[in-house]
Amino acid sequence: MHNKLSMIVVALVMTTALTGCATKKYVRQETGAVNTRVDDVQGQVESAQTRLGEHDKTLASHEQQMGQISKTAQEALQRAEDAGKLAEGKFLYETVLTDDKVKFGFDTSELSPEAKAALDEFAEQLKTQNKGVYIEIQGHTDNVGSDKYNEELGELRAESVRQYLSQAHQFPLHRINVISYGEKSPIADNKTRDGRNQNRRVALVVLR
Repeated sequence: MHNKLSMIVVALVMTTALTGCATKKYVRQETGAVNTRVDDVQGQVESAQTRLGEHDKTLASHEQQMGQISKTAQEALQRAEDAGKLAEGKFLYETVLTDDKVKFGFDTSELSPEAKAALDEFAEQLKTQNKGVYIEIQGHTDNVGSDKYNEELGELRAESVRQYLSQAHQFPLHRINVISYGEKSPIADNKTRDGRNQNRRVALVVLR
């Protein structure tokens, strides 16, 4: 009887030990699996945070860039992006040809020798850059005359610039957009002669 009792006790002890070992092994396995899942989730979170950080930097850079250019150049960039014309959606620079420098004749869109020389210089600068650039040519006027007249004159002058760049420098027409602001976006006081000279201008906005 004593021997049987001893055997039962030994069996219970062995069963408990084996069960305890199995339980510890199971716990270790489950703990390892949980840790692996936690690491995976943490990795995903860190990856998402990295992407968000890069997006925020890109957005901040874009906002900074937009704050450094003129309102009409910002609008040109938006129009080109909306039309799908840009590879990178970047503003490169803006060249402004004012009437007192390029000498547009009164009530005419014909380019003067000074205007052509300025455009030749502009074209040479373009040749040193990526051929994928896109240009918006904006025609601006002073406030002398009717709104309709000024809008038409601004467009005619911008179109003259477009045709010159195409014919004299073989710049593709599909990479150039023409728009007239007329008298709507003055950069100087129209009450003075000098102010009106500045407002009568053609702006070339270069984008990529």
